Amino acid sequence: MRIDKYLWCIRVFKTRSLATAACKKGQVKIELKNIKPSKEVFGNELIIVRKNQINYQIKVLDLPESRVGAKLVSIYRKDVTPKEEFEKTELLKYSKDYYRKKGAGRPTKKDRRDIDDYQEDTTTEI
Repeated sequence: MRIDKYLWCIRVFKTRSLATAACKKGQVKIELKNIKPSKEVFGNELIIVRKNQINYQIKVLDLPESRVGAKLVSIYRKDVTPKEEFEKTELLKYSKDYYRKKGAGRPTKKDRRDIDDYQEDTTTEI
């Protein structure tokens, strides 16, 4: 079975064209190698899919005949993604909250106080 069809069948991607596009962009790897959408998938292979800034690691257990229901997905794949990948997204959320884009204007009064507090903390430690 083709990798793009497999990823669509086990509901990693909503459409097969999204799965094909991800393969072409290099967001799907088998055994750490970039692949084409037409690459054949076999049992016991490790697939790494980069989606929403997370590297999901999926182990192929079996190949489905066609798209399966959400409850049956666990028969055909095993998710072996390490917990560190999900923790990275939590850190990304926090970093985005405090990030100011260049040219976003002057800092607000609260931003200015935060900057002053940070500078006072760093000068007292030295």
